[in-house]
Amino acid sequence: QLQLVESGGGLVQPGGSLRLSCAASGFTLNAYAVGWFRQAPGKDREGVSCISKSGGVTKYADSVKGRFTISRDNAKNTVYLQMNSLKPEDTAVYYCAAEDRLGRLTLRPSDFGSWGRGTQVTISS
Repeated sequence: QLQLVESGGGLVQPGGSLRLSCAASGFTLNAYAVGWFRQAPGKDREGVSCISKSGGVTKYADSVKGRFTISRDNAKNTVYLQMNSLKPEDTAVYYCAAEDRLGRLTLRPSDFGSWGRGTQVTISS
């Protein structure tokens, strides 16, 4: 069974940076598109970014374009989310998710079938 584990969350000041990691086990990750999602208290889960199986195509929510970068190292079975210029509104639990049946990249949570448990990101001064 595909298992995903997020790490790298924490408390940082506005303007700071974090790099989140999503480590996969159970399957070779290069067979899956991977997305990052986030959910703040009382809010719906929203898509942040996603990356194609080979890493050649990426997609970002408008709210993070220019600040976040998604990448993958299939040899390590890991996907990363580099987050720069962090804002208080980025505070949320961040999840990674994988799906092998996507015809094109989406940021819809319902399009992804395998999920990690999340890592907390808090941006506060």
